[in-house]
Parts: sequence; structure tokens; C-alpha cells
Amino acid sequence: MLEAFGITRSLSAKGTPYDNAVAEATFKIIKTEFVRRRSFESLDELRQELSTYIYWFNHKRIHSILGYLSPVEYQQRLTSEFV
Repeated sequence: MLEAFGITRSLSAKGTPYDNAVAEATFKIIKTEFVRRRSFESLDELRQELSTYIYWFNHKRIHSILGYLSPVEYQQRLTSEFV
């Protein structure tokens, strides 16, 4: 089925359970904060609201692992250190 949509399946190498830990943690947060207990009238509504959520997640939501900065703020600080 994935091939029908042009999607290539990617798996971690055997014995490397932490390969995809950041992505898995991010998807867990999205499921917990955005998806649970919600329904959408259409695919377009889902896309719009998910886009809004991802913008908020990257620009406004603080992350403890990033020193209580948003990902964008964290990246800007790192970039300014090297410029």
C-alpha cells in the first residue's frame, strides 16, 4: 500500500532502538496534545489545524530539553553563536 502512494518505508537498524527516539517522542506529543479527543469535519480542516499546531509547536511551545525555549528560538541562538 505504501508503494501505491510513493512512500518508502524506513526502519531502524536491528539493535538500535534509539535511532528514531526523537521522531517517536515528537509523534507521541502530537498525538497527546493535538489528536486525542478530536474529530475533524474534513481532510482540509485537519490539514489547516495541523499546520497551525505545528507552527505553534515550533515557534511558541517551550521545550524543557531546549532550555525552555521554542525550537525556533533555540535554533536562532545556536545560529547566532556561529555567525
